[in-house]
Amino acid sequence: MLDLNFVRDNLALVEEKLRQRGMNPAEVLKDFRTIDAERRQAITAAETLQARRNRASEEIAKLKKSGQDVSAQIQETKELREQIQESEKKAAEQEARLREILTSIPNIPHASVPVGSSAEDNVEARRWGTPPQFDFKPKPHWELGEELGILDLERAAKLSGARFAVYWALGARLERALANFMLDLHTREHGYTEVLPPYLVNSESMYGTGQLPKFAQDLFRVPHGEKDLWLIPTAEVPVTNLYRDEVLDGARLPVCLTAYTPCFRSEAGSYGKDVRGIIRQHQFQKVELVKFSRPETSYDELEKLTHDAETVLQKLGLHYRVVTLCTADMGFSSAKTYDIEVWLPGQNLFREISSCSNFETFQTRRANIRYRPEGKSKTEFLHTLNGSALAVGRTWVAILENYQQADGSVRIPEALQPYMGTDRIPARIPAKTRSA
Repeated sequence: MLDLNFVRDNLALVEEKLRQRGMNPAEVLKDFRTIDAERRQAITAAETLQARRNRASEEIAKLKKSGQDVSAQIQETKELREQIQESEKKAAEQEARLREILTSIPNIPHASVPVGSSAEDNVEARRWGTPPQFDFKPKPHWELGEELGILDLERAAKLSGARFAVYWALGARLERALANFMLDLHTREHGYTEVLPPYLVNSESMYGTGQLPKFAQDLFRVPHGEKDLWLIPTAEVPVTNLYRDEVLDGARLPVCLTAYTPCFRSEAGSYGKDVRGIIRQHQFQKVELVKFSRPETSYDELEKLTHDAETVLQKLGLHYRVVTLCTADMGFSSAKTYDIEVWLPGQNLFREISSCSNFETFQTRRANIRYRPEGKSKTEFLHTLNGSALAVGRTWVAILENYQQADGSVRIPEALQPYMGTDRIPARIPAKTRSA
């Protein structure tokens, strides 16, 4: 959430940044200026009336001591109290309306973010590696997974419906191996601390990272007693909210955490997109990186976090590119985002496998996460960052498609072999061959 004073003092800038995001400022800001003015007027009126009431109370005390009649003054204080309550009520109503507007305003894009009107205006920053060369037509992962007997979408649909998957045998082991490989890399080489958070969180946590109230339709809600719980859409939510309503010691920063969790998304509005395979699922697994940083170093930390995510692909020998998202393609809470896109030869395209973002104070203001700079007594909001490192299912897809062999098997990248206990997923022998 943006600071009220910032929006008030920089309304023209906020309007321009909304237009750069492809949004209509009038629809987002509504009558912000009028509501803000009425709120401030109501607060001033309440304070002025309270000062009059305080003076009247002092006068009543003096008159009583001298034995004079104070009935008129007492009546005046009662009337003043009613007027104060009315002004306070109006201020509270305008405060609620103002907060509703503030929670609907997305983050301000950083000055380095390219201005654009769609994903077509994203800017490629760099590439790593080269795409594999095949002397046969590479297959997409949904064909490979079925032929290898390691991916079962039909039985998953029987269990849960569309956009779920069942992994068998070496397919299940590959998912587990990837998660362990990523966690070991980030904790042992990159210095992150591993966290295992809950997979259900309260509404306050969803609000803190910006999922509520705007994106409720994208979430899975679980009624629980008098309050709702929500299945997490990403580990970013519980890990960031670990420090909600807390003050961190500036000497501890940056705090770098990693977590492996399932993620649950309703994918509202995505029906008809990526219907084949496991690219867009209601449940998938992800290793997440989260950082809490001083404001002055947060963009350096964004570069490091993005590099940490890239390292996973480099060690797995997977060709990828890094793209800077333009203003119209950024997430609601982000000030700057890099997407890492891995090459999928079976589909002949790059596909997002990680988004690495700096949220600046947008989340910490909502979640009230502060830090105390060294040598200072006053606290300040710190910056939060996060990124997938990586989406495990999409990495699973990339390995199948990039390491498929002419005989139908899939070679396991060398870095992953100790976790798999094998160097390949063998092709299945056709039934008619087995019986011969």
